[in-house]
Amino acid sequence: MFSFFKKKPVAPEVPVAPAPAAAPVPSPAAVASDLPDLLPIEEPAPKLSWMSRLKAGLSKTSSNLSILFVGAKIDDALYEELEAALLMSDAGIDATEYLLDALKQKVKDDKLLDAAAVKAALKLLMIELLTPLQRPFELGRHQPTVMMIAGVNGAGKTTTIGKLAKHMQSHGQSVLLAAGDTFRAAAREQLMVWGQRNNITVISQASGDPAAVSFDAVQSGKAKGLDVVMIDTAGRLPTQLHLMEELKKIKRVIGKGLDGAPHETLLVIDGNTGQNALAQVKAFDDALQLTGLVITKLDGTAKGGVLAAIARVRPVPVYFIGIGEKIEDLQPFVAAEFVDALLG
Repeated sequence: MFSFFKKKPVAPEVPVAPAPAAAPVPSPAAVASDLPDLLPIEEPAPKLSWMSRLKAGLSKTSSNLSILFVGAKIDDALYEELEAALLMSDAGIDATEYLLDALKQKVKDDKLLDAAAVKAALKLLMIELLTPLQRPFELGRHQPTVMMIAGVNGAGKTTTIGKLAKHMQSHGQSVLLAAGDTFRAAAREQLMVWGQRNNITVISQASGDPAAVSFDAVQSGKAKGLDVVMIDTAGRLPTQLHLMEELKKIKRVIGKGLDGAPHETLLVIDGNTGQNALAQVKAFDDALQLTGLVITKLDGTAKGGVLAAIARVRPVPVYFIGIGEKIEDLQPFVAAEFVDALLG
């Protein structure tokens, strides 16, 4: 299930999904109660397939799109309704115009006469638009692979780091975490709980310079011969220029700890933010030269069309998408799966 990573020189672009590793269920209930974004400890339940969970998660976004083609006539009214639905899903003006123009041309060239054929044509166009965002996450190119994780407050960075760390372990990777968020209350403790659950060392300081914590983590990862060092950073808005400068400093210091690091600079985005997510991608990419995105909380939003906007305006690869709180609800982004869940 977790076809997350690609190791060089393994050839396939889309890794074959191995069987999921069962998440350990500890009992730090008292600690977790003070840390609301930790995964809840739940009783085992029958597992749905990833596609079933993805379709359910994207149902709020897909409902306005898929219903348009039920018994529809191919006329200007359909195109107007489709335009409205795409804009409501936060696909943005650029991507919406691109898709509509391409669809009208395809309907004309291929002489499509029924709604099912038009819907199929739209699916192909959307897959073509989103495929450049699809890229396997590669491990094993560096020793260790250093990852810097950024994002705005509340996007789910720390929880995402915990999920990714667990999945990396399931792919045979040794992991070290760095609690570089020295500002948010309980951020360090939250990462420590993830470390305890997964038996992962966490480099942290009760208070201090996040750049120093990051440097220490890189040095420790090198000394111990670990595979991955993941560095959490404090949430910040792109408009907080002094905090964005601090991120740049952290990245420079990481590079002093290991030449060429960080090898991956990821931005975690809350899918509920819609078009604001595109503004975040632009700002963080300008500051940090992002290598990838993780889009979380798509299960609670009708704004999943923002991936189309990102593809048109700032096509930073989307490594992972999240449609729930469980570890298995964070999976690699695959364009065809995503579009199939949107349009059925």
